[in-house]
Amino acid sequence: YGALVTTMIKDFQDVKIVNQELEKMGFNIGLRLIDEFLAKAGITQCRNLKETAHYIAKVGFKMFLGINAEVSWSTDSRQFSVEFKNNPLIEFVELPERFKDLEYSNLLCGVIRGALHSVNMIVTTALKRSELRGDPLSEIQVTLKEIAAEKVTAEDD
Repeated sequence: YGALVTTMIKDFQDVKIVNQELEKMGFNIGLRLIDEFLAKAGITQCRNLKETAHYIAKVGFKMFLGINAEVSWSTDSRQFSVEFKNNPLIEFVELPERFKDLEYSNLLCGVIRGALHSVNMIVTTALKRSELRGDPLSEIQVTLKEIAAEKVTAEDD
């Protein structure tokens, strides 16, 4: 992953563009990863956002990253954070000062956004804290914007 980020920095030469591209890559991964997640976890449906947040943090992070994560809720019931330590993406990574604005783990934000998009939940995600920046833990904030109506096509009949 470090080699990929380094190559992107060299290619784009703009940290903001790298942040966007990492999130976009994660989104595409999330679109595909959700099927494996649902099959392996035996989940058929989440009844609400609280349950969805629980499965992301307690099952998804353990299944795909091998780490434990916690959910914390904001005062807005449509917003939660996934908080975790020991992010495997940043193991052995040190960012030079000139890359202080690099959201190195932005791929994870995209994965969450893409996975939820696949189940008709339109969200925004943001990396709020990172151990790489000296924070005591990493935090991804997830905000539900809407639940999209399922589209039925003639082929589905």
